[in-house]
Amino acid sequence: MLDNGRVSTDPNTEPDAPDEVASPAPEPQPQRRVVLLGVIAAVVLALDIATKVVAVAELEGRQPVELFGGLLYLPLIRNPGAAFGMAEGWTIVLAIIAFGVVGFILWIARKLRSVGWAIGLGLVLGGALGNLADRIFRSPGPLRGHVVDFLSVLDPWGGFFPVFNLADSAICVGGGVIVLMSLLQRDYDGTRFEKKPSGKTATAAGTTTAGTTTAGTTTAGTSTASTTAASTTPKTTENQTAGETADGGKQEQA
Repeated sequence: MLDNGRVSTDPNTEPDAPDEVASPAPEPQPQRRVVLLGVIAAVVLALDIATKVVAVAELEGRQPVELFGGLLYLPLIRNPGAAFGMAEGWTIVLAIIAFGVVGFILWIARKLRSVGWAIGLGLVLGGALGNLADRIFRSPGPLRGHVVDFLSVLDPWGGFFPVFNLADSAICVGGGVIVLMSLLQRDYDGTRFEKKPSGKTATAAGTTTAGTTTAGTTTAGTSTASTTAASTTPKTTENQTAGETADGGKQEQA
């Protein structure tokens, strides 16, 4: 072992092992997650546009088509509001909000490293783009276009649940995936949300430390008592030896 340039001659001394530098674990490539997000969004957008085109071509001027024994109906409704027929009359505002949602998803995609978040954001992005396309390109004009809805559950005209489209479904499912990832404490960059230690944990740690200190003090006290006893024993032996010698001398004189 080297010490200030000198070699130790102690045979019991072992040379220090070289320090091992742990290589950091490779992080998931964000490009793959972005590709996954883009593919999901593109598939949702393509399916939404295709189904709306077919719905307009086949359902215009017709009564709702019944499917699966009345579990699903296909009416044709043009919706100026948000998903499921909400916020009617806010068409321009909803279009601006959709632009903001798309921009936000594209911004956080730079640091996206979670598969779950990529799936959820891809579904939301595809659905937002699908409805935004209707706002821009359908009548009565840009940013004022009405969204095509054509799916109704258990009622021909949305009496049980508001009429919706594929884009609305994708947005809801994607939002559910994002909520699930948040409940699992998974962030979009692949890290976990930090949790602060609770008061019970801190108290338990303090109690354990105090117990360890007390044990150490008791051990030290025992060691001190043993040392005192060991120091007293030689003195007692010397006194006994001196007494025996004195008695022997008195007997010889007698």
